Amino acid sequence: MNWKKFFIAFIAAFVFLFVFGFIWYGNLMHGAHQEVTALFRPEAEFKEHFPWLILGEIVMAFFLTMLCARFVPAGGVGSGAMLGLLVALVYTGVHVIDFAVMPLTTKILFGWIVGAIIEYSVAGAIIGAIYKPGSRMTT
Repeated sequence: MNWKKFFIAFIAAFVFLFVFGFIWYGNLMHGAHQEVTALFRPEAEFKEHFPWLILGEIVMAFFLTMLCARFVPAGGVGSGAMLGLLVALVYTGVHVIDFAVMPLTTKILFGWIVGAIIEYSVAGAIIGAIYKPGSRMTT
C-alpha cells in the first residue's frame, strides 16, 4: 500500500465530505430538518457535540479510502466513483430503516438518499483519482 497517496486521498476525501455535508445537510436541508426539530439537538447542544461530527467524517473518509485502496487497486476516477456509489447505496438502506422507525419526512428521506449518492460517488472519484498506482517503466 502506498501510504503517502493513501494519506493524501484520505485528507482530500475528508475535506470534501466535511464541506459537502456542511452545504448539503447543514444549509440546503436545514429547512427540512426544522420540520422535525424534536429529532435533532438544539443548536447549543449540537455545538458541544461538534467534535463527534468531525470524528464521524474522519471515520467515513478513512474507511472509504481504505476500501478504495484495497478493492480498487488500479485506482481511477470511474472505479472510485462506482465504489463510492455502492457505499452510498448501503446508506440508502440505513436511511429507509431510519424512515421506518423515526418520524422523518419523505423530504428528509430523499434528501439524505440523494445527498449520500452525490457525496460518496464524488468522494470515491476523488480517492480514485489520487490513489492509483504510478506508471511503471519497463525495460
